Amino acid sequence: MAMPLRQSLRLGGYLMKQKLLRKEKFPLLVELEPLFACNLKCGGCGKIAQPHTLLKQRMPVEQAVGAIEESGAPMVSIAGGEPLMHPQIDEITRQLLDRGKIIFLCTNALLLPKHIHNFKPHRNFAWMVHIDGLEERHDASVRKEGGFQAAVDAIKLAKEKGFRVMTNTTFFTGDTPQDVIDVLDYLNDLGVDNMQISPGYAYEKAPDQDHWLGVQQTRELFAKAFGGGNRKRWRLNHSPVFLDFLEGKRDLECTPWGIPSYSLLGWQRPCYLLDDGYAKTYRELIETTEWENFGRGKDPRCANCMAHCGYEPTAVIATLGSLKESVRAAVGH
Repeated sequence: MAMPLRQSLRLGGYLMKQKLLRKEKFPLLVELEPLFACNLKCGGCGKIAQPHTLLKQRMPVEQAVGAIEESGAPMVSIAGGEPLMHPQIDEITRQLLDRGKIIFLCTNALLLPKHIHNFKPHRNFAWMVHIDGLEERHDASVRKEGGFQAAVDAIKLAKEKGFRVMTNTTFFTGDTPQDVIDVLDYLNDLGVDNMQISPGYAYEKAPDQDHWLGVQQTRELFAKAFGGGNRKRWRLNHSPVFLDFLEGKRDLECTPWGIPSYSLLGWQRPCYLLDDGYAKTYRELIETTEWENFGRGKDPRCANCMAHCGYEPTAVIATLGSLKESVRAAVGH
């Protein structure tokens, strides 16, 4: 199954508007990081490697909302760090929803039961819970025993209270096709509304630098996992074009400006995974970044990247720009 119809229609209307305005570069979604602090020390994330003074900072509500308004993006993924450690994260979320944004609040879910009363179910809001495999694999990844069960319990609680719940799972070299199948089957049975998946990318500040997938490894992993019609069974929040890309059925160019990242440091150049400095404004990011220099075959750091943040925008634009692919996405192929 492809991404939800509401999300697809919203993106379709937004893309049509950009075409009419003759805009060449525009964001589909902004990765908003209103803090870097976290209550976990995951091996695949280096956010808590920031200086102690920065880890104590929390982005003001006005700054967070203003950055999204400036960009004009229709969707926002609120990440971090752990967003639920931000004392005004509920207010940031409310103000963005009031402005018609589609919001995904990313969390490891450990604090979700404590803070869920500050949120209300909304058609444009979803919890995005990180699930890095089944229990043993997840707990090892987040470096916390009991982390998996806590996340599962939080998902059940959120569903009971009427929230839409999504998950995000990253796969690494130690994962097998059966691991992919097992975790997605489990999440299907758990009642998760939609699942996102991504091959791990060698994020340079991550403590674990030994388990990142290469391009060929990624294609082999997902081609085998998706075999036998499996991918049609899962409620994957991806376009069919992106899933084709993961399993090597087609290639795509990176669209690094499609999912920009905004944090306490500013707009990150050129994308969420590469750190070549920061711009103060979204306009500065777009107008002064040499976008043509990034992507596989251009920058050596991009050689093994097949991550969602660079290639799903390409896939979405290709899907909504083609009647055939739009129909294919609508029927979940």
